[in-house]
Amino acid sequence: MLKRRTPRAFSDIADIVVIGGGAAGLAAAHYLTAAGLTVTVLEAERRIGGRMATEVRDGFRLDRASQLSLPDSPTLRRLPRPLPLRRLTGGILLRGQGSARRIGGTADGRCEPADGEPDTAGDPVFERIWLRANLARLGRSPEARLRARPELTAAGALTTRGIPPRIAERSLRPLLSVLLHDPELATSSRLGDLALRAFARRGLGLPAGGAAVLPELLAAGLPPGAVRTGVRAVAVTTTAVVTEAHGTFGCRGVVVATGAAEAARLLPGLRVPAFRPVTVLHHAAPAAVPSGATLVVEAGARGPVAHSVAASAADPSRAPAGRTLVTSVVLGSQAAEPPELLDKAARPQLGEMHQTTAEDWELLAAHHDAQAVPAVPPPYTGVRPVRLLDGLYVCGDHRDAPGPAGDLASARRATAAVLADAGLRPPAWAG
Repeated sequence: MLKRRTPRAFSDIADIVVIGGGAAGLAAAHYLTAAGLTVTVLEAERRIGGRMATEVRDGFRLDRASQLSLPDSPTLRRLPRPLPLRRLTGGILLRGQGSARRIGGTADGRCEPADGEPDTAGDPVFERIWLRANLARLGRSPEARLRARPELTAAGALTTRGIPPRIAERSLRPLLSVLLHDPELATSSRLGDLALRAFARRGLGLPAGGAAVLPELLAAGLPPGAVRTGVRAVAVTTTAVVTEAHGTFGCRGVVVATGAAEAARLLPGLRVPAFRPVTVLHHAAPAAVPSGATLVVEAGARGPVAHSVAASAADPSRAPAGRTLVTSVVLGSQAAEPPELLDKAARPQLGEMHQTTAEDWELLAAHHDAQAVPAVPPPYTGVRPVRLLDGLYVCGDHRDAPGPAGDLASARRATAAVLADAGLRPPAWAG
Protein backbone atom coordinates (compact mmCIF):
# COMPACT_ATOMS: atom_id res chain seq x y z
CA MET A 1 0.00 0.00 0.00
CA LEU A 2 1.19 3.52 -0.76
CA LYS A 3 2.91 5.14 2.20
CA ARG A 4 3.59 8.79 2.86
CA ARG A 5 7.18 9.86 3.50
CA THR A 6 8.02 13.47 4.27
CA PRO A 7 11.78 14.12 4.43
CA ARG A 8 12.64 17.73 5.22
CA ALA A 9 14.53 18.10 1.92
CA PHE A 10 11.32 17.91 -0.09
CA SER A 11 10.11 21.23 -1.49
CA ASP A 12 6.53 20.01 -1.76
CA ILE A 13 4.34 17.07 -0.76
CA ALA A 14 1.41 15.59 -2.68
CA ASP A 15 -0.29 12.22 -2.69
CA ILE A 16 0.60 11.74 -6.37
CA VAL A 17 2.97 13.58 -8.71
CA VAL A 18 2.05 13.29 -12.39
CA ILE A 19 4.87 13.98 -14.85
CA GLY A 20 3.49 15.36 -18.09
CA GLY A 21 0.76 17.92 -18.77
CA GLY A 22 -0.65 16.37 -21.95
CA ALA A 23 -3.98 14.62 -22.33
CA ALA A 24 -2.86 11.46 -20.51
CA GLY A 25 -1.33 13.25 -17.52
CA LEU A 26 -4.16 15.72 -17.09
CA ALA A 27 -6.79 12.98 -17.42
CA ALA A 28 -4.99 10.95 -14.73
CA ALA A 29 -4.80 14.01 -12.49
CA HIS A 30 -8.48 14.74 -13.11
CA TYR A 31 -9.50 11.23 -12.02
CA LEU A 32 -7.17 11.12 -9.01
CA THR A 33 -8.40 14.49 -7.79
CA ALA A 34 -12.00 13.34 -8.15
CA ALA A 35 -11.09 10.33 -5.98
CA GLY A 36 -9.96 12.66 -3.20
CA LEU A 37 -6.18 12.53 -3.62
CA THR A 38 -3.93 15.59 -3.82
CA VAL A 39 -2.11 15.78 -7.14
CA THR A 40 0.72 17.88 -8.56
CA VAL A 41 1.24 17.90 -12.33
CA LEU A 42 4.72 18.80 -13.60
CA GLU A 43 4.98 19.90 -17.23
CA ALA A 44 8.39 20.64 -18.76
CA GLU A 45 7.03 23.04 -21.39
CA ARG A 46 5.70 26.50 -20.64
CA ARG A 47 2.20 25.43 -21.62
CA ILE A 48 0.10 22.35 -21.16
CA GLY A 49 -1.27 20.13 -23.90
CA GLY A 50 1.68 18.18 -25.25
CA ARG A 51 0.78 17.04 -28.76
CA MET A 52 -2.68 18.55 -28.28
CA ALA A 53 -1.34 22.09 -28.02
CA THR A 54 -2.83 24.87 -30.15
CA GLU A 55 -0.91 27.96 -31.20
CA VAL A 56 -2.76 31.25 -31.81
CA ARG A 57 -1.23 33.34 -34.58
CA ASP A 58 -2.81 36.38 -36.27
CA GLY A 59 -6.28 35.19 -35.30
CA PHE A 60 -5.71 31.61 -36.53
CA ARG A 61 -5.78 28.61 -34.20
CA LEU A 62 -3.11 26.16 -35.32
CA ASP A 63 -2.98 22.64 -33.89
CA ARG A 64 0.48 21.14 -33.56
CA ALA A 65 -0.75 17.63 -34.38
CA SER A 66 -3.24 15.95 -36.68
CA GLN A 67 -6.28 14.88 -34.64
CA LEU A 68 -9.44 14.41 -36.65
CA SER A 69 -11.70 12.98 -33.98
CA LEU A 70 -11.88 12.29 -30.28
CA PRO A 71 -13.04 9.08 -28.61
CA ASP A 72 -16.27 8.50 -26.77
CA SER A 73 -14.47 8.21 -23.45
CA PRO A 74 -15.60 8.28 -19.80
CA THR A 75 -13.07 11.10 -19.37
CA LEU A 76 -15.00 13.29 -21.79
CA ARG A 77 -18.23 12.67 -19.92
CA ARG A 78 -16.65 13.85 -16.65
CA LEU A 79 -15.29 17.16 -17.91
CA PRO A 80 -16.24 20.40 -16.11
CA ARG A 81 -18.30 21.23 -19.20
CA PRO A 82 -18.95 19.32 -22.46
CA LEU A 83 -16.17 19.20 -25.03
CA PRO A 84 -17.50 21.10 -28.05
CA LEU A 85 -17.04 19.17 -31.31
CA ARG A 86 -17.54 20.33 -34.89
CA ARG A 87 -18.38 17.52 -37.29
CA LEU A 88 -16.93 17.28 -40.78
CA THR A 89 -20.37 17.28 -42.38
CA GLY A 90 -18.87 16.67 -45.82
CA GLY A 91 -17.34 13.39 -44.70
CA ILE A 92 -14.30 12.12 -46.57
CA LEU A 93 -13.65 12.92 -50.22
CA LEU A 94 -11.21 10.57 -51.95
CA ARG A 95 -9.84 12.56 -54.85
CA GLY A 96 -7.66 10.75 -57.39
CA GLN A 97 -6.81 10.93 -61.06
CA GLY A 98 -10.06 11.95 -62.75
CA SER A 99 -12.38 10.70 -60.02
CA ALA A 100 -13.75 11.72 -56.65
CA ARG A 101 -15.62 9.49 -54.21
CA ARG A 102 -17.29 10.60 -51.01
CA ILE A 103 -17.53 8.37 -47.94
CA GLY A 104 -19.94 9.55 -45.30
CA GLY A 105 -21.14 13.11 -45.09
CA THR A 106 -24.75 12.38 -46.05
CA ALA A 107 -27.54 12.16 -43.50
CA ASP A 108 -27.39 8.34 -43.40
CA GLY A 109 -23.62 7.97 -43.83
CA ARG A 110 -23.81 6.76 -47.45
CA CYS A 111 -20.85 6.66 -49.79
CA GLU A 112 -21.51 8.95 -52.76
CA PRO A 113 -19.51 10.29 -55.75
CA ALA A 114 -18.58 13.93 -55.37
CA ASP A 115 -21.12 16.45 -56.60
CA GLY A 116 -20.26 17.78 -60.03
CA GLU A 117 -17.48 15.25 -60.61
CA PRO A 118 -19.00 11.80 -61.21
CA ASP A 119 -16.84 8.77 -60.65
CA THR A 120 -16.79 6.94 -63.98
CA ALA A 121 -14.12 4.39 -63.10
CA GLY A 122 -15.32 0.84 -62.46
CA ASP A 123 -18.88 0.43 -61.18
CA PRO A 124 -19.62 3.39 -58.87
CA VAL A 125 -23.11 2.11 -58.01
CA PHE A 126 -21.71 -1.20 -56.80
CA GLU A 127 -19.00 0.63 -54.80
CA ARG A 128 -21.59 2.81 -53.09
CA ILE A 129 -23.74 -0.14 -52.13
CA TRP A 130 -20.79 -2.26 -50.97
CA LEU A 131 -19.20 0.48 -48.87
CA ARG A 132 -22.49 1.60 -47.39
CA ALA A 133 -23.46 -1.93 -46.36
CA ASN A 134 -20.08 -3.04 -45.09
CA LEU A 135 -19.22 0.12 -43.15
CA ALA A 136 -22.63 0.00 -41.50
CA ARG A 137 -22.11 -3.66 -40.59
CA LEU A 138 -18.65 -2.89 -39.22
CA GLY A 139 -20.06 -0.08 -37.10
CA ARG A 140 -22.51 -2.52 -35.51
CA SER A 141 -19.90 -5.22 -34.86
CA PRO A 142 -18.89 -5.83 -31.24
CA GLU A 143 -15.31 -4.88 -30.53
CA ALA A 144 -14.57 -8.38 -29.21
CA ARG A 145 -15.52 -9.89 -32.56
CA LEU A 146 -13.08 -7.67 -34.42
CA ARG A 147 -10.28 -8.47 -31.99
CA ALA A 148 -10.90 -12.19 -32.57
CA ARG A 149 -10.19 -11.96 -36.31
CA PRO A 150 -6.91 -13.45 -37.60
CA GLU A 151 -4.28 -10.71 -37.35
CA LEU A 152 -2.37 -9.45 -40.37
CA THR A 153 -1.03 -6.09 -41.41
CA ALA A 154 -3.76 -3.68 -42.45
CA ALA A 155 -2.49 -4.00 -46.03
CA GLY A 156 -2.61 -7.79 -45.84
CA ALA A 157 -6.18 -7.74 -44.55
CA LEU A 158 -7.32 -5.78 -47.61
CA THR A 159 -6.17 -8.59 -49.90
CA THR A 160 -7.30 -11.65 -47.94
CA ARG A 161 -10.82 -10.90 -46.69
CA GLY A 162 -12.76 -11.12 -49.90
CA ILE A 163 -12.85 -7.37 -50.45
CA PRO A 164 -13.25 -6.48 -54.15
CA PRO A 165 -9.73 -5.43 -55.24
CA ARG A 166 -10.87 -2.15 -56.84
CA ILE A 167 -12.67 -1.08 -53.66
CA ALA A 168 -9.73 -2.14 -51.50
CA GLU A 169 -7.25 -0.05 -53.51
CA ARG A 170 -9.39 2.94 -54.50
CA SER A 171 -11.33 3.49 -51.29
CA LEU A 172 -10.26 1.49 -48.26
CA ARG A 173 -6.48 1.81 -48.65
CA PRO A 174 -6.44 5.65 -48.70
CA LEU A 175 -9.10 5.78 -45.97
CA LEU A 176 -7.11 3.49 -43.68
CA SER A 177 -3.89 5.38 -44.43
CA VAL A 178 -5.51 8.52 -43.03
CA LEU A 179 -7.10 6.89 -39.99
CA LEU A 180 -3.87 5.08 -39.03
CA HIS A 181 -1.38 7.77 -40.15
CA ASP A 182 0.36 4.93 -41.98
CA PRO A 183 0.70 5.13 -45.79
CA GLU A 184 2.31 1.66 -45.94
CA LEU A 185 -0.49 0.08 -43.88
CA ALA A 186 2.05 -1.92 -41.88
CA THR A 187 -0.11 -1.39 -38.76
CA SER A 188 -1.90 -4.35 -37.18
CA SER A 189 -5.19 -5.16 -38.89
CA ARG A 190 -6.81 -5.20 -35.44
CA LEU A 191 -6.17 -1.49 -35.04
CA GLY A 192 -7.25 -0.94 -38.65
CA ASP A 193 -10.56 -2.70 -37.95
CA LEU A 194 -11.14 -0.67 -34.80
CA ALA A 195 -10.30 2.60 -36.59
CA LEU A 196 -12.77 1.83 -39.39
CA ARG A 197 -15.40 0.83 -36.81
CA ALA A 198 -14.98 4.14 -34.95
CA PHE A 199 -15.25 6.08 -38.22
CA ALA A 200 -18.37 4.15 -39.22
CA ARG A 201 -19.98 4.83 -35.83
CA ARG A 202 -19.05 8.45 -35.23
CA GLY A 203 -17.55 9.97 -38.36
CA LEU A 204 -14.90 12.66 -38.00
CA GLY A 205 -14.82 15.93 -36.11
CA LEU A 206 -12.65 18.70 -34.72
CA PRO A 207 -12.68 20.19 -31.21
CA ALA A 208 -14.12 23.68 -31.42
CA GLY A 209 -11.33 26.16 -30.73
CA GLY A 210 -8.49 23.72 -31.39
CA ALA A 211 -7.11 20.51 -29.92
CA ALA A 212 -5.90 22.37 -26.82
CA VAL A 213 -9.50 22.68 -25.64
CA LEU A 214 -9.38 19.13 -24.23
CA PRO A 215 -6.30 19.57 -21.98
CA GLU A 216 -7.55 23.02 -20.98
CA LEU A 217 -10.88 21.56 -19.83
CA LEU A 218 -9.09 18.81 -17.91
CA ALA A 219 -6.81 21.34 -16.23
CA ALA A 220 -9.78 23.55 -15.37
CA GLY A 221 -11.15 20.75 -13.21
CA LEU A 222 -8.03 20.67 -11.01
CA PRO A 223 -7.44 22.76 -7.89
CA PRO A 224 -5.57 26.07 -8.32
CA GLY A 225 -1.81 25.55 -8.42
CA ALA A 226 -2.05 21.81 -9.16
CA VAL A 227 -0.39 22.22 -12.57
CA ARG A 228 3.16 23.61 -12.69
CA THR A 229 4.61 24.39 -16.10
CA GLY A 230 8.27 24.88 -16.94
CA VAL A 231 9.28 22.16 -14.46
CA ARG A 232 11.42 19.40 -15.96
CA ALA A 233 11.75 16.08 -14.11
CA VAL A 234 15.18 14.46 -14.21
CA ALA A 235 14.73 11.44 -11.91
CA VAL A 236 11.93 9.55 -10.19
CA THR A 237 11.45 7.10 -7.37
CA THR A 238 8.25 5.77 -5.85
CA THR A 239 8.23 8.61 -3.32
CA ALA A 240 9.92 11.57 -5.02
CA VAL A 241 10.47 13.42 -8.27
CA VAL A 242 13.75 15.29 -8.72
CA THR A 243 13.53 18.27 -11.06
CA GLU A 244 16.12 20.20 -13.01
CA ALA A 245 15.70 23.54 -11.28
CA HIS A 246 12.76 23.33 -8.85
CA GLY A 247 13.94 20.97 -6.16
CA THR A 248 12.44 17.62 -5.20
CA PHE A 249 8.73 16.91 -4.93
CA GLY A 250 7.83 14.33 -2.32
CA CYS A 251 4.80 12.11 -2.79
CA ARG A 252 3.18 8.74 -2.16
CA GLY A 253 3.35 7.72 -5.82
CA VAL A 254 4.40 8.89 -9.28
CA VAL A 255 2.57 8.64 -12.61
CA VAL A 256 4.83 9.16 -15.64
CA ALA A 257 2.53 10.45 -18.41
CA THR A 258 4.98 11.61 -21.07
CA GLY A 259 5.77 10.37 -24.55
CA ALA A 260 7.49 7.00 -24.81
CA ALA A 261 11.02 8.32 -25.31
CA GLU A 262 10.84 10.70 -22.35
CA ALA A 263 9.22 8.01 -20.20
CA ALA A 264 12.11 5.65 -21.00
CA ARG A 265 14.61 8.35 -20.00
CA LEU A 266 12.98 8.54 -16.58
CA LEU A 267 12.27 4.80 -16.38
CA PRO A 268 15.29 2.95 -17.86
CA GLY A 269 14.30 -0.31 -19.47
CA LEU A 270 10.83 0.83 -20.51
CA ARG A 271 9.98 -0.27 -24.03
CA VAL A 272 10.21 2.45 -26.68
CA PRO A 273 8.33 1.67 -29.91
CA ALA A 274 9.22 2.79 -33.38
CA PHE A 275 7.36 5.90 -34.51
CA ARG A 276 5.64 7.23 -37.60
CA PRO A 277 6.53 10.85 -38.46
CA VAL A 278 3.92 13.48 -39.30
CA THR A 279 4.20 17.05 -40.58
CA VAL A 280 1.22 19.40 -40.33
CA LEU A 281 1.03 22.37 -42.71
CA HIS A 282 -1.26 25.30 -41.95
CA HIS A 283 -2.17 27.67 -44.80
CA ALA A 284 -4.29 30.81 -44.76
CA ALA A 285 -6.55 31.12 -47.79
CA PRO A 286 -7.97 34.56 -48.60
CA ALA A 287 -11.52 33.21 -48.98
CA ALA A 288 -13.63 30.09 -48.58
CA VAL A 289 -12.56 27.01 -50.55
CA PRO A 290 -15.05 24.86 -52.48
CA SER A 291 -14.36 21.68 -50.49
CA GLY A 292 -16.02 23.06 -47.35
CA ALA A 293 -16.12 20.95 -44.16
CA THR A 294 -14.73 17.87 -45.90
CA LEU A 295 -11.58 15.85 -45.33
CA VAL A 296 -10.01 15.63 -48.78
CA VAL A 297 -7.83 12.54 -49.12
CA GLU A 298 -5.20 12.17 -51.83
CA ALA A 299 -5.99 8.95 -53.69
CA GLY A 300 -3.78 9.54 -56.71
CA ALA A 301 -0.25 10.07 -55.30
CA ARG A 302 0.02 13.53 -56.87
CA GLY A 303 2.10 15.17 -54.16
CA PRO A 304 3.34 15.02 -50.57
CA VAL A 305 0.01 15.78 -48.84
CA ALA A 306 -1.92 12.73 -47.59
CA HIS A 307 -5.04 14.63 -46.59
CA SER A 308 -6.25 18.19 -46.13
CA VAL A 309 -9.23 20.00 -44.64
CA ALA A 310 -10.56 23.53 -44.56
CA ALA A 311 -10.59 23.42 -40.76
CA SER A 312 -12.33 26.76 -40.34
CA ALA A 313 -15.23 25.59 -42.55
CA ALA A 314 -16.08 23.10 -39.78
CA ASP A 315 -14.93 25.32 -36.90
CA PRO A 316 -15.14 29.05 -37.75
CA SER A 317 -13.26 29.97 -34.55
CA ARG A 318 -10.03 28.72 -36.13
CA ALA A 319 -9.72 31.64 -38.58
CA PRO A 320 -10.49 35.36 -38.57
CA ALA A 321 -13.54 36.56 -40.47
CA GLY A 322 -13.17 36.49 -44.24
CA ARG A 323 -10.25 34.02 -44.27
CA THR A 324 -9.96 30.23 -44.28
CA LEU A 325 -7.56 27.96 -42.42
CA VAL A 326 -6.50 24.95 -44.49
CA THR A 327 -4.73 22.25 -42.49
CA SER A 328 -2.86 19.54 -44.39
CA VAL A 329 -0.92 16.46 -43.28
CA VAL A 330 2.17 14.81 -44.75
CA LEU A 331 2.90 11.21 -43.76
CA GLY A 332 5.74 8.74 -44.22
CA SER A 333 9.27 9.57 -45.33
CA GLN A 334 8.16 12.79 -47.04
CA ALA A 335 7.21 14.23 -43.65
CA ALA A 336 10.93 14.73 -42.94
CA GLU A 337 11.42 17.08 -45.92
CA PRO A 338 12.20 20.76 -45.13
CA PRO A 339 9.02 22.84 -44.72
CA GLU A 340 9.87 25.17 -47.60
CA LEU A 341 10.18 22.21 -50.00
CA LEU A 342 6.97 20.64 -48.76
CA ASP A 343 5.14 23.93 -49.14
CA LYS A 344 6.34 24.39 -52.71
CA ALA A 345 5.48 20.83 -53.71
CA ALA A 346 2.13 20.87 -51.95
CA ARG A 347 0.58 24.00 -53.47
CA PRO A 348 -0.34 22.56 -56.92
CA GLN A 349 -1.65 19.42 -55.22
CA LEU A 350 -3.69 21.39 -52.68
CA GLY A 351 -5.23 23.44 -55.47
CA GLU A 352 -6.39 20.23 -57.16
CA MET A 353 -7.60 18.70 -53.89
CA HIS A 354 -9.68 21.75 -52.94
CA GLN A 355 -10.64 22.70 -56.52
CA THR A 356 -9.18 26.21 -56.33
CA THR A 357 -5.83 27.94 -56.64
CA ALA A 358 -3.42 27.68 -53.73
CA GLU A 359 -0.59 29.82 -55.11
CA ASP A 360 -1.69 32.88 -53.13
CA TRP A 361 -2.10 31.01 -49.83
CA GLU A 362 0.09 32.02 -46.91
CA LEU A 363 2.03 29.33 -45.05
CA LEU A 364 1.31 30.06 -41.40
CA ALA A 365 3.19 27.18 -39.77
CA ALA A 366 4.75 23.78 -40.40
CA HIS A 367 4.90 21.43 -37.42
CA HIS A 368 7.04 18.31 -37.77
CA ASP A 369 6.97 15.52 -35.19
CA ALA A 370 9.30 12.59 -35.79
CA GLN A 371 7.61 10.68 -32.96
CA ALA A 372 4.02 11.60 -33.72
CA VAL A 373 2.45 8.13 -33.79
CA PRO A 374 3.72 4.95 -32.11
CA ALA A 375 4.06 2.19 -34.71
CA VAL A 376 1.91 -0.85 -33.94
CA PRO A 377 2.79 -3.69 -36.32
CA PRO A 378 1.36 -7.17 -35.78
CA PRO A 379 1.22 -8.88 -33.45
CA TYR A 380 -0.66 -6.25 -31.48
CA THR A 381 -0.29 -7.35 -27.89
CA GLY A 382 -3.03 -5.05 -26.65
CA VAL A 383 -2.64 -2.82 -23.64
CA ARG A 384 0.68 -2.75 -21.81
CA PRO A 385 1.03 -2.67 -18.02
CA VAL A 386 0.64 0.74 -16.39
CA ARG A 387 1.75 -0.36 -12.92
CA LEU A 388 5.52 -0.84 -12.74
CA LEU A 389 5.86 -0.92 -8.95
CA ASP A 390 3.73 -0.10 -5.95
CA GLY A 391 3.95 3.68 -6.21
CA LEU A 392 5.26 3.94 -9.79
CA TYR A 393 2.95 4.04 -12.81
CA VAL A 394 3.12 4.99 -16.49
CA CYS A 395 0.48 5.99 -19.03
CA GLY A 396 0.22 7.41 -22.53
CA ASP A 397 -0.79 6.13 -25.94
CA HIS A 398 2.38 4.01 -26.08
CA ARG A 399 0.80 1.85 -23.35
CA ASP A 400 -2.46 1.42 -25.25
CA ALA A 401 -3.39 2.48 -28.79
CA PRO A 402 -2.01 5.48 -30.70
CA GLY A 403 -3.79 8.81 -30.33
CA PRO A 404 -6.06 10.53 -27.79
CA ALA A 405 -8.11 7.36 -27.28
CA GLY A 406 -5.00 5.56 -26.04
CA ASP A 407 -3.96 8.51 -23.89
CA LEU A 408 -7.31 8.62 -22.10
CA ALA A 409 -7.74 4.85 -21.78
CA SER A 410 -4.26 4.35 -20.32
CA ALA A 411 -4.80 7.24 -17.88
CA ARG A 412 -7.97 5.56 -16.68
CA ARG A 413 -6.12 2.26 -16.14
CA ALA A 414 -3.21 3.94 -14.36
CA THR A 415 -5.60 5.75 -12.05
CA ALA A 416 -7.37 2.51 -11.21
CA ALA A 417 -3.99 0.95 -10.33
CA VAL A 418 -3.08 3.89 -8.07
CA LEU A 419 -6.38 3.68 -6.23
CA ALA A 420 -6.12 -0.08 -5.81
CA ASP A 421 -2.62 0.24 -4.33
CA ALA A 422 -3.86 2.97 -2.01
CA GLY A 423 -6.63 0.71 -0.75
CA LEU A 424 -9.33 2.89 -2.30
CA ARG A 425 -12.26 1.40 -4.17
CA PRO A 426 -11.99 2.08 -7.91
CA PRO A 427 -15.07 3.92 -9.20
CA ALA A 428 -17.25 2.58 -12.02
CA TRP A 429 -15.24 4.22 -14.78
CA ALA A 430 -12.14 2.19 -13.88
CA GLY A 431 -13.55 -1.03 -15.30
